[in-house]
This record gives sequence, C-alpha cells and structure tokens, in this order.
Amino acid sequence: MFGRIFLTALAAGLLSGIFIWGAHSIKITPLILAAEVYEDAGSSAGNQQEQPQQKAPAAAESEWAPGGGFERGFYTLLTDVLTSIGFAFLLVGAITLRGRSIDWRRGVFWGVAGFAAFYVSPSFGLAPELPGMQAADLSARQAWWLGTAAATAAGLALIALQSRAWLRGLGVGLIVLPHVIGAPAHEITTGGGVPAELASEFAIATLVVTGLFWMVLGGLSGYFYNRFERS
Repeated sequence: MFGRIFLTALAAGLLSGIFIWGAHSIKITPLILAAEVYEDAGSSAGNQQEQPQQKAPAAAESEWAPGGGFERGFYTLLTDVLTSIGFAFLLVGAITLRGRSIDWRRGVFWGVAGFAAFYVSPSFGLAPELPGMQAADLSARQAWWLGTAAATAAGLALIALQSRAWLRGLGVGLIVLPHVIGAPAHEITTGGGVPAELASEFAIATLVVTGLFWMVLGGLSGYFYNRFERS
C-alpha cells in the first residue's frame, strides 16, 4: 500500500510540477518580473529621499537571490516539482483514507477540493501579492494561511464524508471560522507603486493557473492510483 501511495504521489507530483512550471514561465513569471521593475524604482526613489543612516551589516545587505535566465528557471522548476509532490502526497493520502475506487475523472474532483482548500479559501483573506505590494507580517500570513487551509480541508471532508447533520454543520463552521477571525492586517509600507492593472492581471492569472494545476494533479493522482492498483 505504501509503495502504491509513494509511486502515485511521485508520478503525479512530478508531471504536475512540470506543468505548473511551464504555466508559471509563460504567464506568471513575466508579471513578477514586471512588478520587480516598479519595486526597484520605488526603492531607489525612497533611498534618495532618506537621510544617510548607519549601514547595516554586510550579511544583511547582500541577500542571495537566483540570477536570471537559466538559473531562475531551474530553481523555479525545482520548487514547483517539490511543492507538487508534497501536495500529491496529501491528496493521495486522502484518497487512500476514503477507500473507494477512483479514476482520473474522480481525481479531478479531488483536485477541485484541494484547490478550494489550499487556494480559494485562503485567497479570501490573503490575495496573491506581487513584489512591491503592501503585505502583512510574513509569519502572521503563513500561520493564518496554514490554519485556513487545514480548517477548510477538514470542513470539506466532514461535509462530503459524513451523513450526520451536526457533523456537516461543524464542517461549515470550520470553513467559516478563519474568515471570522480575519486575516492579518496589512502593514503600511512605502515604495513599490505596482499598477492596479498589473496586480489585477496577476490575481486572475494565478487563479486560473492554480486551478488548472489542481485539476491536473487530481486527474493524474486518480489515474496513477488506479493504474498502480492493477500492477
């Protein structure tokens, strides 16, 4: 059983990671690069207006970042593949616990559920952000995102897998709870100046690309899970 789960998650995650990397390269990365131009311009303008201050240590001044071209594409591919494999393990684990037969069509529905839990629900509080946009504290955003994704996944599981009304009601409550608590508030920052049109295009592109990714991941997970059962 473990071998089946491992092979399914590895195969589905690898292919889905390559797919999302291609989509990122075509649609998402150009928008990020465009936003970085505005971010750098805003930072330069802010530095010229500030009075000279004591310089920070050299280690803090020079933060590592991948270079352009091949290096950036390679690290993006590596990140996308590893992230996809991680999500595939979560998805295949849930499919295994469900214990019912599955094919690629049912897998797509599982992918849509993953999309709702890990993207749609958190995005109601934390919209996708380009470089140079205002953002709340990183640790607070990460904690709220993880809590929202976990609560939404548990809520969807209760609604889909339980027949008792009170358990389904509890599932609805879990989905709503993070939004009642509220996402971390944005901090007021200077610089950047990313145009609203660019931010809107990025949000729409991210929504479409991420939705396609989860459908591909779900379909491939269902396909390979069914195939490795027969082998």
